[in-house]
Amino acid sequence: MRPTQKLMGGGGDVKIGTYNKYLGGWGAMGGMKQKGIITYGISNNRQNPFAGAFHDAVFNTARRVRAQILYIAPPVIGAYLLMDWATKRNEYLNSKAGRAEFADEE
Repeated sequence: MRPTQKLMGGGGDVKIGTYNKYLGGWGAMGGMKQKGIITYGISNNRQNPFAGAFHDAVFNTARRVRAQILYIAPPVIGAYLLMDWATKRNEYLNSKAGRAEFADEE
């Protein structure tokens, strides 16, 4: 037997759970009311969204730095020592003593 037009169209007096009932568009599914779900809300003027943000930022940053320091520090120290050596060597080679020592190698 074919359902009537009222059943297919989702008339108001059709019982929930009947086949071919139109439930509504996407996001507006017109099912039964949920039971046992409790939601709580708080007024906008009672909220403090940055409560503890600076305290957490300090300790979270310290924790992350402590976890990554062994990956970052050795290359940075090595690069600093290499640059320091190169700067001193360049200053020596361009000084009077350095030119006198290496003048015949050019």
